[in-house]
Amino acid sequence: MQVLGLFWTRRPPGLLALAFLTASVLVPRAAAQQLDKPLHTIDEDITAFAWSPDGRLVYAVNHPFKTKQYDLEHDDVWIQEVNGKRRRIFVGDKFSKDAPFTYSVHSFRWSSNGKLIAADLFATTIDDTGKSQDSGMTLLLEDGGKEIRANAKDNVIRDATNASWLVDNTTVVFLSEVVKPKVLYSFKYLNIAGGPVGPVFEGRTFLDFVPVPGSNLGYAVERDRALSGPPRLQRLELLAQDDREIATWDSYEGGLSLSPSGNKIAYYIDKEVLEIRNLTSPELFVRVRIGLGVFHWSPDETRILLKRAVEKKSGDLVWIDLPVFPAQATTEKDVPVTQPTPIPVLHGLTFRDFAISPDGKFLGVIAPGKRNLAIFALPSR
Repeated sequence: MQVLGLFWTRRPPGLLALAFLTASVLVPRAAAQQLDKPLHTIDEDITAFAWSPDGRLVYAVNHPFKTKQYDLEHDDVWIQEVNGKRRRIFVGDKFSKDAPFTYSVHSFRWSSNGKLIAADLFATTIDDTGKSQDSGMTLLLEDGGKEIRANAKDNVIRDATNASWLVDNTTVVFLSEVVKPKVLYSFKYLNIAGGPVGPVFEGRTFLDFVPVPGSNLGYAVERDRALSGPPRLQRLELLAQDDREIATWDSYEGGLSLSPSGNKIAYYIDKEVLEIRNLTSPELFVRVRIGLGVFHWSPDETRILLKRAVEKKSGDLVWIDLPVFPAQATTEKDVPVTQPTPIPVLHGLTFRDFAISPDGKFLGVIAPGKRNLAIFALPSR
């Protein structure tokens, strides 16, 4: 029997109580923010999760199964209601295609009305010759579990990643890879009411994209297909296909993230330095040296919660205080790079994934190993 999987490294689950005790000895209690007891846990092998605008959770559960030829993995999709009730809305092993394939949910994104879900999938398909090929695709679901068939025939949008819903709750805009592997993308759209996939900002290529929730706006990092010009931060009106340049950089390393108010944006300019720009006054920006990782904003936007590891890899969580914007613009050479003192969270334990709820009240973390999801109350300070 062949194994067709996504090949994520599984770590043996440790003794949680012993790990907390050991880590609490190593991390100074005065410096750390202690979150000892989760409000609740979901004891499943969870690959991805996301909060809806009204506080519900959608999450994916790894579901391995066997066929005559292969060991496959097809994630199930579940929703946890605000009252804690859970229901499975999508059964992975019933998800079939014209060739054997395995997949895992990489991320979720809710529509602004909280009724539709776009699930980014990382898939591996095998052809008639036995050759496997990795690809990104997007599955669209109603929150009741009904599949939304793209073009009224296919149950996924092929070659699609980073999908987001426009405010009409019927149009999906997504990125499609044009320079591999995962170097440059083009924008495309699909209206779930009918019609084929079409281009957005045709002929232009981008490194990264983040939508503005509850709008048809987004911010993207544009770069020419030949990679000869510099990266440029663009403000995009996705429906009208208008744009406005915000900044030009010498380099861009990733991590594009919009603050909760939409007034600030952060991104790595290299593997060490995070730049934060004031979008209401784009000439104002600050820089902090924190090392490459994955981060989420605090509700008051004065700090970020950083996982000191790249996406889908395990790392510890620390708060990083952000510097105040200067009173007036400075040149690139004159901008100081501050190096804040990290404040450990959760006793310095490592986690594979994490997120802060839209209202800023809760922190969700996925530990390595069994990959259970734990939800903590998140204090303001």
